[in-house]
Amino acid sequence: MRKEAVAEPARDPDRYLVQRDGVFYYHRRMPAKMVGIDDRGRFIRKSLETDERRLARAMRDKLEDADKTLWAILLSGGETRSALDQYRDAVRRAEAMGVSYLSNGQVAGFQNVDSILKRVEALERVQAAPAVADALLGGVRVPPVKISEAFDVYADEIMAHEVVGKSQSQRRMWKKVKQRAINNFVALVGDKPIGEITREDGLTFYRFWLRRVAPPPEVGPATHSASAGNRDLGNMRDLYRRYFAHLGEEQKGTPFDDLRFSERGKRRRKRPSFETQWISDQIMRPDALASLDPQARRCVLALIETGARPSEICNLDETVIFIDTPVPYIRITPREDADDPREIKTEWSVRDVPLVGIALEVFRKNPRGFPRYRNREEALSANLNKFFKTNKLFPTPKHKIYSLRHSFEDRMKEAGIDSELRKILMGHTIERVEYGSGGSLQWRHDELKKIALPFDPEIV
Repeated sequence: MRKEAVAEPARDPDRYLVQRDGVFYYHRRMPAKMVGIDDRGRFIRKSLETDERRLARAMRDKLEDADKTLWAILLSGGETRSALDQYRDAVRRAEAMGVSYLSNGQVAGFQNVDSILKRVEALERVQAAPAVADALLGGVRVPPVKISEAFDVYADEIMAHEVVGKSQSQRRMWKKVKQRAINNFVALVGDKPIGEITREDGLTFYRFWLRRVAPPPEVGPATHSASAGNRDLGNMRDLYRRYFAHLGEEQKGTPFDDLRFSERGKRRRKRPSFETQWISDQIMRPDALASLDPQARRCVLALIETGARPSEICNLDETVIFIDTPVPYIRITPREDADDPREIKTEWSVRDVPLVGIALEVFRKNPRGFPRYRNREEALSANLNKFFKTNKLFPTPKHKIYSLRHSFEDRMKEAGIDSELRKILMGHTIERVEYGSGGSLQWRHDELKKIALPFDPEIV
């Protein structure tokens, strides 16, 4: 006779928790199979030192997992694992015995006699497998993991949450910036074990950037900004700190602490904008963009009248392009498709931009956006910058495609458009408490029409 499936009962959310005088305790009976092996007594009891239930539950989960790990190793007597796995297990076993893990060097140099005695007493209570003794007395060393290997753990495990919601190209760019710091550092000091990085190594890296950020007068001008050097130093500092915190290894500081360059008094570099006359006479003249592929050409023309970032324009699709509405507009917002996510720069970047002038004509022809460049914003920018440079569409070497965004802002200023509306349409931060929706689409549309440039439909 076929048995009916029985649903597994829900786990008690407050299992192993008891409360005495308002304080929560982790309290559980020793499993029968562990009696005589784990000699902590018939009951395991530990104060969680909190009266907050949610926090107590989180701490209970950690102790419950630690107990499971301890009992598994006691029953198995140990097994062959990688150095990193052995180290992580040692940390969890030490936590299960009620002490924090310290490496062998830290235990040897520890001055707190009570703490050492606590470790020895815990060891005596258990008919210990060697792995448990290692965990309590620091017998498992922090594994000598190379800098490049530590970075793989950092990028793929420690910071995995940081890239949730990013597209593949955004993930690649996020990792590329971090990887640059690793590559520069390894080129200077070698791919040594991360635990062997010294303060002198940190200073070597600082001096490497000092020669680029603030070289002596006889050497010549700076080749990089202070922020570029600070970014590399900060990324190495973050890798070091987070990697050892991930292992549970206590660190008082990093070899990169307090190494940074002052950015005070530095004028923020601002990309130049295109003059309105240049846009009309050069970029929008017949045949100026004719040899560009149609989707790249229309991206450029959309940038002129929306002020959007190139990465925002090329990632629009039919779900955020609204042509058949009383006021046609595009919506710039994160893409929350689990199979094809994409972040945008900041929360202020979320905005609705009415379509006027040539931008409206562009999206009438491309109501589904620009699939050729979707998730390929780097390729679009490289293509456009190369085309503009080759065809002398940049008035100066400092101009870039992004300069069209600055031109859009300047044109709004010159037309007397409200400063707050300018910030909304640009996706800039508004430094006050936000009230309302920022004005109707119709009002935004009417304001933008003030700056719409005349155009020949044939160029679209």
